[in-house]
Amino acid sequence: MKFNLKFKDINETKELAENYTVQNLLNDLGLSAQTIVAKQNGELTIEESVINDGDEIQLVQIIYGG
Repeated sequence: MKFNLKFKDINETKELAENYTVQNLLNDLGLSAQTIVAKQNGELTIEESVINDGDEIQLVQIIYGG
């Protein structure tokens, strides 16, 4: 089972473990849910969402400013 990850310059297919969530992915990449928004198959999703075979996960960096 695999899924596609898009983040900055990354566009790769990754192996998928059973019950692997968006939060697991963020942890594996050393990223924080406070600075990243995740989209699963084009729709905004929460960290607890399970990633399924064939899903496309896009991670978007939140930019703060003032």
